[in-house]
Amino acid sequence: MYNTIFLAEGGGNSLTTMLPFLLMFVVIYFFMIRPQMKRQKNEKKFQSALAKGNKIITTSGIHGKIVDIVASDNTVIIETGAGKIKFERSSISMELSKRYLAPKDKK
Repeated sequence: MYNTIFLAEGGGNSLTTMLPFLLMFVVIYFFMIRPQMKRQKNEKKFQSALAKGNKIITTSGIHGKIVDIVASDNTVIIETGAGKIKFERSSISMELSKRYLAPKDKK
């Protein structure tokens, strides 16, 4: 008697049981995955637009000016206070470089 009642109530629609998981995936996509993909796309666009003479900051915190761009191995040569250093383009931080070049607010 108890088994028949339980089976009758538990045989609900599979869509209603999957709905919380689908909603959770949609929320994760719009709040985590999509912004990360957008940030990566902007970072690649920034790195491909680098030119000689740009002042930049690497992800390791080195400040410098681009002296040469080597397209064959996707690197840049940066002039710092200590000399010239060769870096991968991917090691140049878009966020730090834009903050470095932003005009300073005078108070």
